[in-house]
Amino acid sequence: MDVATHPRLRALTEAVRARQGVARTVTLIRAGHSRSRIAGALDAGMLVRVRRGWVALPGADPELVAAARDAVVLTCVTAARRLGLWVLAEDRCHVAADPHRGGPAPEAVTVHWARPVVPRHTDALVDPVENVLVAVASCQPHEAALTVWDSAVRRGLVTKAELARLPLGPAGRAVLAAVEEFTDSGIETLFRVRLRWLRVRILHQIWLAGHRADFLIGERLVVQADGGHHVGAQRAEDLAHDAELMLRGYHVLRFTYAQIVGDWPAVQSAIMRALAQRLHLA
Repeated sequence: MDVATHPRLRALTEAVRARQGVARTVTLIRAGHSRSRIAGALDAGMLVRVRRGWVALPGADPELVAAARDAVVLTCVTAARRLGLWVLAEDRCHVAADPHRGGPAPEAVTVHWARPVVPRHTDALVDPVENVLVAVASCQPHEAALTVWDSAVRRGLVTKAELARLPLGPAGRAVLAAVEEFTDSGIETLFRVRLRWLRVRILHQIWLAGHRADFLIGERLVVQADGGHHVGAQRAEDLAHDAELMLRGYHVLRFTYAQIVGDWPAVQSAIMRALAQRLHLA
């Protein structure tokens, strides 16, 4: 008999695959897969043992395998990245561990020991989004944390009202107070935070000439912040909108992701010079 094609072993490996390729043996047993079947899959190389009580498919996600091996969950910027949220930088893998656990701490990772605001299921290898955001707020600089929080709210993973009901610490409350539900991208979040010191009215996501403009400074200075999707047809539409705005008497500055993230002083200088020339006034 070809064990790889045995219906029960195939069902077992599919059950592990449904759990992102890494699973607790007790969970598999509760789902109706016997210990002998799990042992047979291990012997046949269809599964590999991660540690006592955990198995994985060969070639499973290495971050999840490492989390199971070390008895931790992925959190903070690492989990945020996996959720597709805006993460400015990730220095190393970030994990959360039970503060009461025994044994040595995992090596070569950043370990978060705080008690979670949302209880973690024993099968979980990635933190719930609420725990991820709280970890980000306590770990990352304010503007970096805000880009992640804005992104999570914008994508509908959590609402401001839900976050407000959590037992947030000072860092979390400060980030929540700055969250904007209608910010279009992490770039716009950075832009908003970095220019809030200006003593001039700044509106964002405002409708002008039939399209949304990212920022309107004063009455006439439009600033557009390009994300990674501003290519091809989108780029052509953006440039057409810029032309229409200029024909209507607006002044338009457009900056890229690389400029805003990697060369902010030059971006700020251009805006300051535009203000000095009173281009923001009607």
